[in-house]
Amino acid sequence: MAAPVAVAFSGGGDSLALLLFAKAWADGASRRLLALTVDHRIQAAGAEWAAWCADRAAALGVEHRVLTWRADKPIASLAVAARQARHRLIAEAARDAGAHIMLFGHTGDDVGEAHAMRLDGLSVPSPREFSPSPVWPEGRDLYILRPLLRVRRAEIRAALSEAGETWIEDPSNADPHQPRARMRALIAAASGSPRPEPPPEDLAGLFGASSFGPSGDVSIPAPALAEIPADQRRRFLAAAIACVSGGGPPARGPFFHRLAGLAVGEAAFSSTIGGALTLGDGENVRIVREIGDRRSRPAGDMALSAGESSVWDGRFEVIALEKRLTISPLAGKASRLAPAARKALAHLQPAVRRALPTIVDSVGEVACLGLADDPRVTARGLVRARLAGACGLIQTEAAAREGSFDGLVL
Repeated sequence: MAAPVAVAFSGGGDSLALLLFAKAWADGASRRLLALTVDHRIQAAGAEWAAWCADRAAALGVEHRVLTWRADKPIASLAVAARQARHRLIAEAARDAGAHIMLFGHTGDDVGEAHAMRLDGLSVPSPREFSPSPVWPEGRDLYILRPLLRVRRAEIRAALSEAGETWIEDPSNADPHQPRARMRALIAAASGSPRPEPPPEDLAGLFGASSFGPSGDVSIPAPALAEIPADQRRRFLAAAIACVSGGGPPARGPFFHRLAGLAVGEAAFSSTIGGALTLGDGENVRIVREIGDRRSRPAGDMALSAGESSVWDGRFEVIALEKRLTISPLAGKASRLAPAARKALAHLQPAVRRALPTIVDSVGEVACLGLADDPRVTARGLVRARLAGACGLIQTEAAAREGSFDGLVL
């Protein structure tokens, strides 16, 4: 049976049009839809809006779930936190349902708004037609499809009104205190076609030139980095650092911009940023998980529950087949390995050795996943597939489903 397709459904005009469009497509393709509505518990009418969405989905014959953001709300950067929570909740629900594709109702106006906000000094990504989920690890193997990017918001509402449809109007969309709302007010009055989606950056060549090590480390030839423009080099390095560290993209401050230059220089360098150690010798740049970096997200121990999938350190997905097993970095445990395993470590850089995943049993015996398979667990490396998605190499549901870039590199 084909996997379901998830639809982000807020009840606004854009998402209603998306749901109607998706329903017509799904009926013809014999595909199951799952509409997902997030109640952020920020707006007083949030629960009422979620109930409206449930009723509208039911009238269309579409399965629906309400997802509630129950965490304490931050005082600062509430909009950013709400966006992250929304993506996490939708990704988790889509994964639970077995979906690989999530539909979002961004329009051509959203592309223009993001562009204007960046010109205004804000760090806002531009929505693309097909892109990886922006949350990790909840969004692993999940991709967002935005089929309305070439349509203006006014056109959508005109079509909905003509069809006799009604939708929810969130007052925050017109709040002048919100940067996006200010840009929206300016762009909504603009005539002509929406700003086109930015052309995809061709990072496939860099991905193809990269090699992947047993700890999820990535090595890139310096000449390959030097051949591309500096902005694309920074984008690739940011993606690679995020994938290797298992976290989010590093802050792109002044030093990060300097790192893009160091990576193509002849001098050797070492840099810790974003939870990863970036090493260059003039010929190659290697990015390795930095185990001892306490300023970022430390790689700690994780107890594994038998039969359950767990993501450790954002780099490995592991299922324990026995009880009382723990996964942790090799750092500080190499002396407890079997002699043959210790010998196999000799050809690896110290930073790579420290970051290798190990399985520790209840009596303290250590086995290193990066050196050999362990019959007590099944493991999947996530770094290569994640970087492939970030570089734009996965552009279809089939590619996302097949996991062409999965696999623990030994």
